[in-house]
Amino acid sequence: MPSFVYYDQEQEIKEFALENIKNFDYWNKLRQIITEQAGSQVADYIFDQQAILLGGNLFIATSTRFNLQNQPEKTYQNLINIKRVNDVRYLNKFFEAVNSLLPIEGIYINSVETYTIRKERILTRFPLVLNWIIYFFDVLFRRVFPKLPFIKKIYFWMTQGNNRVLSKAETFGRLYSCGFEVISEKQIGKDLYFIARKTRTPYFDFNPTYGPLVRLERLGKDGKPIKVYKARTMHPYAEYLQEYIYTHNSLDDGGKFKNDFRVTTLGKFMRKVWLDELPMLINVMKGQLKIVGVRPLSKHYLSLYPEDVQKRRLNYKPGLIPPFYVDLPKTLEEIVESEIRYLDAWDKKPWRTDQRYLRIALYNILFKKARSQ
Repeated sequence: MPSFVYYDQEQEIKEFALENIKNFDYWNKLRQIITEQAGSQVADYIFDQQAILLGGNLFIATSTRFNLQNQPEKTYQNLINIKRVNDVRYLNKFFEAVNSLLPIEGIYINSVETYTIRKERILTRFPLVLNWIIYFFDVLFRRVFPKLPFIKKIYFWMTQGNNRVLSKAETFGRLYSCGFEVISEKQIGKDLYFIARKTRTPYFDFNPTYGPLVRLERLGKDGKPIKVYKARTMHPYAEYLQEYIYTHNSLDDGGKFKNDFRVTTLGKFMRKVWLDELPMLINVMKGQLKIVGVRPLSKHYLSLYPEDVQKRRLNYKPGLIPPFYVDLPKTLEEIVESEIRYLDAWDKKPWRTDQRYLRIALYNILFKKARSQ
């Protein structure tokens, strides 16, 4: 596919304008190629980005990182891939290869058919009953099998990774783990197109979890990182999207993120019946948590607290059952106030405070249906 030689943005605007006029026919030809490959709406979405008009672009249609690793480094400012990421077998390696080609602030444009879009397509394409049967086996084969030990080897041998089911949360989470931030997204036809900007080098997550039990990094006493066990309620790689969710969705009642697309359908049910919290008993037995105490938080969520409260919280061992279930606060400010009241009381009478909070919390959970969001 054609590409542009990198354009030095420090050149004079007039010089760039003259050069752009010379390449007018070339721009039109390139737009025509993309229109033929992906449609006029996709072409419009791509060329609406100012960074693309500045040049230094690599346009490509590939599902293998081999075609990226053969490109010269430090040559391109932006990379646009016309082929969707559902057909990429080693997706993180692919994103890492894109990352290595681009400078900081470089732009990466691609698309994905998300789990939600795919579900709607299958259910509307086939007659009732048959559509749900086809949907069930599609999820089983193309979403579950690729994540099961041993079975995934057979799956990838059969499919070569083509047409895999990916959720929006997993796709964006992988992007963030590989050093990008998503700055724009738009559904065009049956695909979700995204524009990501390189912000750093990848994290290189060598131990991603897909199973029913996950270990999430949280801050324990004295700020020591601990791995908290929870039943999976979110899509894989969702933990990398906390900042993205907060920026786009803010907080809902109870201090949870509003309209959190990271949570699966089964996960919503598990949270309602408190099953997602039970594995944290492992952390209690390991001495990392106590039964009652302030909730163990991620670094990002803790950063939303007032600075003095952040420092104070780290002086205490977190708990399985937080003060939230006693006071049932609705906003982050109310959650902070609730935790301060608990810590003030605990400083005076630790044993009695925990007993009282445990008794009230269990009553609210069992009879008032107090649940995690």
